[in-house]
Amino acid sequence: MSSSHHKPVMFKESIEGLNIKKNGIYVDATFGRGGHSRGILDCLDKSGRVIAFDQDIEAINYAEEYFQDDRLDIYHAPFVNITSILNKLSMIGKIDGVFMDLGVSSPQLDNAERGFSFNRDGPLDMRMDQTRGISAAEWLASANEVEIANIIYQFGEEKKSRKIASAIKRFQQDNRIETTLQLANIISRVVGGKQKKHPATRSFQAIRIFINQELKQLTETLDQLINILSPKGRISIISFHSIEDRIVKKFIQKHSRQKLLPKGLPIMNNDIEKKPLTDLGKHFASEHELSTNVRSRSAILRVAERC
Repeated sequence: MSSSHHKPVMFKESIEGLNIKKNGIYVDATFGRGGHSRGILDCLDKSGRVIAFDQDIEAINYAEEYFQDDRLDIYHAPFVNITSILNKLSMIGKIDGVFMDLGVSSPQLDNAERGFSFNRDGPLDMRMDQTRGISAAEWLASANEVEIANIIYQFGEEKKSRKIASAIKRFQQDNRIETTLQLANIISRVVGGKQKKHPATRSFQAIRIFINQELKQLTETLDQLINILSPKGRISIISFHSIEDRIVKKFIQKHSRQKLLPKGLPIMNNDIEKKPLTDLGKHFASEHELSTNVRSRSAILRVAERC
């Protein structure tokens, strides 16, 4: 088995977005199976370095087995811990680029035992870090109908969230929901209709995001990035659905747009609020990648540079 089994999304564009220096220090905040880390390492000389994070112990085990490179250090931790770990390494303000590939990875989806897939039957887990927290099955058993409906609507933007939550609680009157296909079938019967996506897509996404606190961790991590970057350091972030992308977009806009006095008033240097980021735009997968890698169809890459 090798990293070639996992095909990174927007590989070329995300690596180019980092504008890699051969002797630079880079963070891969979502190691996965190391495709992007490998791409960064290939651009570095012997003095370069990659510091990688992943909260999935399977990713850590994979790195230890298949990545024999002294320039790579990997930590079993969520990326929200980035500042505390880099502080211990005396790396604050010295990072030349941070890469993030948000959401669930292809290996996690492909492994039915992880509970992320509505196409393969397995335990309804959905935890990215299986060493802590509660599973999706445990949460559904303890949450009330209103809580379930709110989560599915808020994080999945599912219009039939209340009907889905009601169907889940009706099923639980006589049975526990313990597998992915049990839940997928309940949702499918409610949503119904002909759709491009599986009818359980939004609900599974919402429950996964909630179980792993993904949006909270993303927001808290983005707020840390400016301080850890060196001057001209870059962030290169791939998101796969609109909620994630809005968070990244608003973060970059907030820190890249200068505020000036109203028109007609004299502008002094002190009147300009200098922003720490330069927005370098968003990118989509190429036509070729769209035809060969279905996961790339919803990917959006955003790049920004520290001033």
